[in-house]
Amino acid sequence: MLLKDVLTPAVVWAERRTPVLEAARLMRHHHVGDLVVVDNPDEERTPLGIVTDRDLVVDVLAAGLDPATTTLGSLVHRQLVIASESEDSGAVIERMRVHGVRRLPVVNHAGSLSGIVTLNDLLKLAIDEASGLLGVIMQAQRVEQRSRR
Repeated sequence: MLLKDVLTPAVVWAERRTPVLEAARLMRHHHVGDLVVVDNPDEERTPLGIVTDRDLVVDVLAAGLDPATTTLGSLVHRQLVIASESEDSGAVIERMRVHGVRRLPVVNHAGSLSGIVTLNDLLKLAIDEASGLLGVIMQAQRVEQRSRR
């Protein structure tokens, strides 16, 4: 299945100059545990990184940094792994495995943020597909039983 059919389009994002305190408030308001840090928020919204609630705790609070003055840009220190909305979910699952990430920003053909795909999204897809396969097996057994009567 293509990512454009699986992704969450209502991704929460903030620009790199956003203070951590404001980012935490955004996460709380939207009931999410991560947000995508973007460049050019008024134009393309090019993804630069992902910041999680864990990053806020471990990299800011536990390190004794001031969340009112520490910006999201200072937390983006790993190379961002992204996906294209036209990619197959199987390829994205492999990329997540290789890079050890649980969420990927998804971009359109122009490189602009169009959504996010998470491990939970892909697990749900896999469970739905496995359930469909189980339905095929069960129906085949019923058909076979009827034909042998």
